[in-house]
Amino acid sequence: MSAWLRDREHTTDIFALLREESRDHVAEVTPPGAGWLASARAHPRSALSQWEDRPTAPAVLPCGTVFDVVNVPTVFGRRMLDRLWREGPGSGPVAMHRGRMMLFAAPGTAQRLPSLLDWEVGVPTGRSPRGRGEAVPPLICHGTGDAVTVPPLTPSETALAPRWLVAPDTRHPWLPGPEVLLWACVRAARDGARISIFPPAEQDAKVYDVSRRR
Repeated sequence: MSAWLRDREHTTDIFALLREESRDHVAEVTPPGAGWLASARAHPRSALSQWEDRPTAPAVLPCGTVFDVVNVPTVFGRRMLDRLWREGPGSGPVAMHRGRMMLFAAPGTAQRLPSLLDWEVGVPTGRSPRGRGEAVPPLICHGTGDAVTVPPLTPSETALAPRWLVAPDTRHPWLPGPEVLLWACVRAARDGARISIFPPAEQDAKVYDVSRRR
């Protein structure tokens, strides 16, 4: 086991830390979460070895087997997360990269979600659902055959580096499927005027408030 993983096993669970009131914490990957991410590769031990050498470097992981990723604009993504955490089951891991939000989802989501959205809204994404609310922006769905850049295990000092909003903290994290993300997309588009749990003046804040997680 790597030295980084041994050290992280003795730290407090990140979600327990984030639930503490009046404290700010950067979401970091736990050792079980690192194992889950590494399992997306054909050779997980090699991935863990690379992370041991460079824990502050991002990694490229394949989609389609362990997870899919739904890539959305930041503002719309925050509205989706607001619904998922305030009214729904919460979310799986979530990352920020290049001004967009990456929601980790159950395998198969990338294939099904676009067609479900087209059916639910009645028109392709990028237009208002059934003439109400705001538009559902075009989504980038990464599935089988795709790969994504994931944030480093520990926060980087580089401002533009990918970072975690909700870091993986377990070897088997819960991942939303296409139906859950469909619900979040439609609610975010139809009800964009609701007050968000995210501070509007700090859209680039590094901490995701999980105090409302169910």
